[in-house]
Amino acid sequence: MSADGSSPRSFPFTPVERLEEEALFAALREREPICRVRLPYGGPAWLVTRYDDVRTVLSDPRFSRAATARPDAPRLQPAPASEGLLMSLDPPEHTRPRRAVARAFTVRGAEALRPATEAIAASLLDGMASAGAPADLVRCFALPLPVRVICTLLGVPEADQPQLLRWSDALLTTADGGERAVAAATGELTEYLLALVERRRSEPSDDLLGELVRGHDAGDGRLREDEMVALARDLLVAGHETTAAQIADFTYVLLHHPGHWDELCARPELMAPAVEELLRYVPLGSGAFRSRIATEEVELCGVRVRPGEAVFAPTVSANRDPRAFEAPARLDFGRRRNAHLAFGFGPHHCLGAQLARMELRVAMSALLARFPGLRLAADEADIEWRTGLQVRGPRRLPVRW
Repeated sequence: MSADGSSPRSFPFTPVERLEEEALFAALREREPICRVRLPYGGPAWLVTRYDDVRTVLSDPRFSRAATARPDAPRLQPAPASEGLLMSLDPPEHTRPRRAVARAFTVRGAEALRPATEAIAASLLDGMASAGAPADLVRCFALPLPVRVICTLLGVPEADQPQLLRWSDALLTTADGGERAVAAATGELTEYLLALVERRRSEPSDDLLGELVRGHDAGDGRLREDEMVALARDLLVAGHETTAAQIADFTYVLLHHPGHWDELCARPELMAPAVEELLRYVPLGSGAFRSRIATEEVELCGVRVRPGEAVFAPTVSANRDPRAFEAPARLDFGRRRNAHLAFGFGPHHCLGAQLARMELRVAMSALLARFPGLRLAADEADIEWRTGLQVRGPRRLPVRW
């Protein structure tokens, strides 16, 4: 039974179109901030939808991320799925591998990559302009930019990037039957990275993977070799997939808010707060993957969550909570308080948040400066949206200028 005595709701809810918020989240925030839900696998769970409760679940040490990988944990997929090495560990085990790569993902580390990112963005937009309109913004710009940036950071050769994209697409699928593709892609990508590690031993480099290999071989104790490969795999996949989707999603949203597009063209200094507001406003995914397992009894919204019970805490719902954001359904670049949860919260806060912010600011600034007259080159009904993945976004976004 749910918190109000009703039958558990099936979760995830019915998929919404494009970048709309799940309508039921708003109703639950107001009337039933914690409710019982029925998952496709592993039994029932709790769902919280308000900002403060989502933050609590994501940060309170009594809620375990590592426990979500156990075989009987409530889940969305047939088999327990990991979101990566860092997301499969709880502190203090989580701290050591995170600390090993954290320096590359500080504000300073991200800014060190800004010149390369700006050069990549300019080159891609030059290519779009040369080829002429219409162009697919996803294929020509949104996807290749973060791929090249994360490959530059890690030291992956450009020639290997197309195969990387195929592995990444398989690893992020959540469609039924996708577990075979996930297993195959995981194995192939792991073998590739093991070979790349060996290459770094014979051909030392100054990229992040080269630094990790040197530290490992010098016996600094920061990472085991399997952890080094797992972290590199996670960074390659997560390091481009979400940012690529956000570039396309942000562009789509701005083209449907022409006043905001024009405002950014006229006042490029607004780009930093604009990116933060777009991160809050645009639901990147369903939020269904923000789950934790209670390790002891915890009270949430007046309900006792017992040890072993799962709680799902979707940040996309928290980011539209009127208790935390004034007029949350309004896109407002002048928003005074914007402590959004787009990058999560607590010890598992997105490692690459500062890198993503830098890439998004560079990408959107370059796009608006180069093509201030950008507009869609397809009818809404003809834009195909990604389904069965952890991120939402158009597969293709035809534009002209």
